[in-house]
Amino acid sequence: MLRRVTGHGERVGGLWLEVTGSGEPVVLLHGAGTDSRLWDGVVPALARRHTVIRYDGRGLGRSDDPTRPYRDVDDLRAVLDYVGVDRAALVGLSMGGEATLDFALAEPDRVTSLALVGTSVSGWDWPRTPELAAYDQARRDGDADLLATLELDIWAGLGSGSPGGALIERMVTDNARRRVGAEAYALFPDEDALPRLATIAVPTLVLWGVHDHPEIGVIARRLLAEMPGATGEPVPDGDHYLPLRTPGHLSELLLQHLA
Repeated sequence: MLRRVTGHGERVGGLWLEVTGSGEPVVLLHGAGTDSRLWDGVVPALARRHTVIRYDGRGLGRSDDPTRPYRDVDDLRAVLDYVGVDRAALVGLSMGGEATLDFALAEPDRVTSLALVGTSVSGWDWPRTPELAAYDQARRDGDADLLATLELDIWAGLGSGSPGGALIERMVTDNARRRVGAEAYALFPDEDALPRLATIAVPTLVLWGVHDHPEIGVIARRLLAEMPGATGEPVPDGDHYLPLRTPGHLSELLLQHLA
């Protein structure tokens, strides 16, 4: 039976989560530098037709810092089990999209469809550009201010004056402090979805912003080429933070996909 989570959310195993609306379940997973506020602009539209589950990843937002090695796949499974959902549609952005792909490979019977928004994919060989090298160094050095600045420079191509800019900056700044503080515990095992993309046959929507980091578009086209159930398109007015840049358009695309 579906567990109702109301008010200001609940906690399961140190993860903050919220359930809104009714209908077929949809789980929203955010990226590494943000939290579930990323979905504020799309939850109302989705919740009119679906049970919408969103949660803050471990060490981010309102969730607890990790204290031992963990896997995002295990956290997603724990959320589904706690809410009482056997099968769900998964919508993931960036690292959240990577987690949904890994989960679809680990638990194919629990996934009805995927929507991958500006996603990464485990096993991807990212180019060693100066900006990404500086980003990694800021994390290693524990420099939260520099990490937040670089996060915005790399991923928020439309700038602070575009829609959602204030919330994007606030989330990135808040979570940069969390990320450097918890870095010693944020241990992940090696995953590699890349050679197994063709085995993921559920209906999949692939979206990416025209103003996102160029590598995101390369990844998106690889997914479209190799995943048999994948369709998708670039979004003209978006960067890496599509749910806050174009919430109305993204909501329409997701509702069409989930119908």
